[in-house]
Amino acid sequence: MADTEVLRDGLRFGEGPRRGPDGRLFYSDFYDHEVRALDPGTGAEEVVCEVPGQPSGLGWLPDGRLLVVSMTDRRVLRLEDGGLVEHADLGGIATFHANDMLVDAHGRAYVGNFGFDLHAAIAAGGEAALLDPDWVAPGTPLALVRPDGAVERAADDLKFPNGAVLLPDGRLVVAETLAFRLTCFDVADDGSLSGRRVWAGLRERLIAPDGVALDPGGGVWVAPALQPAAFLVEEGGRITRKVETGQACFAVAVLDGRLVCCTAPTSQPEVVAKARLGRLEVVDL
Repeated sequence: MADTEVLRDGLRFGEGPRRGPDGRLFYSDFYDHEVRALDPGTGAEEVVCEVPGQPSGLGWLPDGRLLVVSMTDRRVLRLEDGGLVEHADLGGIATFHANDMLVDAHGRAYVGNFGFDLHAAIAAGGEAALLDPDWVAPGTPLALVRPDGAVERAADDLKFPNGAVLLPDGRLVVAETLAFRLTCFDVADDGSLSGRRVWAGLRERLIAPDGVALDPGGGVWVAPALQPAAFLVEEGGRITRKVETGQACFAVAVLDGRLVCCTAPTSQPEVVAKARLGRLEVVDL
């Protein structure tokens, strides 16, 4: 049985959950093409904006303006009073769909991308092909978007760079989904990255880290994508807690003492784009 309870159902595919500046839970629904804000206390929900290119990662500039990844056209958009405008074009860096994003306190955005057509690969060979230790995913860069929208490469040859968190000591941890690891970087004052190393290897547990979130007590919560659970991971890879979810977990957030999990039966578009099987599941921490 799941450890969680359902906060919201009827989603197509939820992703990128974040606590907003107003305390609400913001998240994207890929195939409804919407960014929504949910008040966990009252259940009241608002459509914040519509993203025809499929929304994913979310974040905020220091002045409170929302940034959202537009996946299929490989852009970061910015929400202004008149609607969405282009903040950055990732076409020169992202080698396939743009995906998750972390925006730091300075307004710098670190944006991952698929690197290749993952869904076509799964449709052709199934998820089991991704678990073959001899198979190596194509590498792709991690993008750094400056507050003014200028784009540069932050790091190269990551295997499906996905969710990211900044640790309390300022280091950046990025989920390399198809390398089954969390990778750590030192962050310079100008936002550039160096000192790349493995923060936690997760292949032995078949944890393909997708979304991640900081735990207030230490460690990083990991959504494993291929499993109906979320894991609390320490540096070095020790797992200190497992939360069972009702279906596969693709993203996590910590909000008001609760872990929020975006779940769905699969990530394959031909399934979840047609049905409303996605959920937001929560558990007290």
